[in-house]
Amino acid sequence: MRVLVTGGAGFIGSHVVEALWARGHEAVVYDVRADAGADVRDAGAVARALVGVDAVCHQAAMVGLGDGVADAAEYVSRNDLGTAVLLAAMAEAGVRRLVLAGSMVVYGEGRYECPRHGVVRPGPRAVGDLDAGRFEPPCPVCGARLCPGLVGEDAPADPRNVYAATKLAQEHLAAAWARATGGSAVSLRYHNVYGPRMPRDTPYAGVASFFRSALARGEAPRVFEDGRQRRDFVHVRDVADANVSALEARAPDGLLTIYNTGSGDPHTVGEMARALASAHGGPEPVVTGEYRLGDVRHITADSARLRAELGWKPQVGFEEGMREFARG
Repeated sequence: MRVLVTGGAGFIGSHVVEALWARGHEAVVYDVRADAGADVRDAGAVARALVGVDAVCHQAAMVGLGDGVADAAEYVSRNDLGTAVLLAAMAEAGVRRLVLAGSMVVYGEGRYECPRHGVVRPGPRAVGDLDAGRFEPPCPVCGARLCPGLVGEDAPADPRNVYAATKLAQEHLAAAWARATGGSAVSLRYHNVYGPRMPRDTPYAGVASFFRSALARGEAPRVFEDGRQRRDFVHVRDVADANVSALEARAPDGLLTIYNTGSGDPHTVGEMARALASAHGGPEPVVTGEYRLGDVRHITADSARLRAELGWKPQVGFEEGMREFARG
């Protein structure tokens, strides 16, 4: 299979390229960093890249939270307009297989259950609560403490920043393309991806990269809130393998199929910081009590559907992956 990988020179995309070659496929890299002018918003360039291609693995995107709405136009242009241009070119070229880099950010907060009211959806956390160190979102009905759980693909979307809104829009565009063309589309909703080639010290790199960079400077990682925020840290090689599995399996025609893509082994941010510090040889993390307004408290995936339907299973355990990442 000949696969066009948009963003193929990037963090996740480069691992997808390697995974494709390792499984006997041909990968064609399309990336602004690898080829001058290779922007997914360039319809002519995209059309030329699609010649002879059997499938597309769409990793190219502007990532991060977005700075309020000031940079909304840039996010929408790169992520949504870019995706629309790509899908239109695929329709014209007769390419009918797509795997999209989705994101767990479309869910907003994770799944919570109240002892009295069952599954509830708390709103954004209040500044007063965060200032007072009350980081756990309360039940929106009675104010009781909630129990966090795993989010399934059928949970309602609740994007809470510009980036999240563009990732959800990408899925809607892919669904419309699949219905119109009879193509098969898959969105892999990545959780917290980490591993080799992860960018250092950029606003979009993720907390794991900031912690690693602090350790490399001999500084203690600074952990926000109380460090008990739950996340699902999934290794980039496992994410790349999920992409190839999705391409090989081929989803039903005319539909968008969504899969959570996480390790299935949630950890707190504090645990992750301690694992990195231990692998690096210190210094120990410092829990600051600081917070970022708009951050969610807990978001962890139920990836059972991906395992059951595609036979995918993560291979890199948390401790092993963090040891490797700390050395990178």
